[in-house]
Amino acid sequence: MDLFQMVGISAADALIDWEITPAATYGLFECRGDMTKVRSCRERYYYFYIDNWQQPATLCFMERGLRHARVLATIAAPQALIDRAVAEQGRALKEQNYAINPVLRQWLEANVLAGQDMGLVTPAAAALPVKPADDPVLTWGDVGESPLHRVRLRAEPAMVQEGEIAGLVTAGNFFESRLNSAGRFETRLIDNRDGLTVGEQVTGLVWQRAGAGLMSYRKALVWCAARNDERFAGRASWRLPTIEEALSLLTPAKNPQGFHLHGCFAPDQGFIFTADRRRPGGHWFVDFRQATVFWAAGTPFAGGFVRACCANES
Repeated sequence: MDLFQMVGISAADALIDWEITPAATYGLFECRGDMTKVRSCRERYYYFYIDNWQQPATLCFMERGLRHARVLATIAAPQALIDRAVAEQGRALKEQNYAINPVLRQWLEANVLAGQDMGLVTPAAAALPVKPADDPVLTWGDVGESPLHRVRLRAEPAMVQEGEIAGLVTAGNFFESRLNSAGRFETRLIDNRDGLTVGEQVTGLVWQRAGAGLMSYRKALVWCAARNDERFAGRASWRLPTIEEALSLLTPAKNPQGFHLHGCFAPDQGFIFTADRRRPGGHWFVDFRQATVFWAAGTPFAGGFVRACCANES
C-alpha cells in the first residue's frame, strides 16, 4: 500500500508537487487561482508542509484545489528534522505553516514514499468522507434543556484597531490559538431541522451551516441582502457577524474536517468576513482552520468567504 492508497486517494495520476509551499497556496488556490497552473476546479494537488500552530510542530500531507483544502495525514518524521526546518525559515506571528526543506524531502522519499514504513503515516479524520447534512449524528442539543446564561455580543459593525484585538478576545473569553489558547466561550447549538441553519442558545444567534464562496467585501454585503430578499430559511435579517460573534463559534478541538468548529458546519468556508473594518484600512476575518483573527484588504483578489448570521426571530 502506498501513501495515496492509505489516505483513500485512488486517482492514478495523483502525484506529489514538491514546488508548492504554504506561502504560495493563497495565490494559487484562494485568490481565483493561478490559472497558469491551476486550470480546473476539479484538479487536486498534493504536497507536504509543517503545521507549527501548536507544539510540537507536525509534518502534514495536504490536498488542495481551487477553494478546497483538507489535511490527509500526519507523518511521524523525526521531531529534530521538523524543528530544524522551522528554525531555518524563521518564526512569524501571523503565519505558522512552513515549507519542508531538502532534508525532510529526502527523509520522506526514503522512508514513506518508497513504502518502507507506512506505520509512520496517520490518516487524518479530514480524509474520511464527510457525513451528509441530515445525518442523525449531527442532531444535537434539545430545545427543552435549560438554557445557558445568555450573553449579548456586539452586533453593530465597528472600526477596530489591531491593538484592540487581544483585549477583545480575552474579554469575551473566546478561544483564539495565538491570543487566548485557554479561552472557552460556552455555546449550545440547536439543530433547526431545516438542513440550512443552526441556532445558538447562549448568544441568541442563528447561523448558516454553509455560506458563500470567495468574494469581495462589497459583494458579501450584496450576497447577504439577496438572502434577505429571498427570506433564506424563512428569515430576513441575515448579515455579516462581528468579530466577537464569529469568534464565538471557535472550538479548541478540530472537527473531522480539520476546522475549529462544530462538525455541523460545511467545510467550504475556511475563513470568513466579519462586519468589522480595520483602522486605518482593511477588513477583519476569522480563520476557522487556524482559529485566528486576521486582517486583509477585502478586495476581489484578497477577499473572503461568507457565513451569515441573524438574531433568532422566533
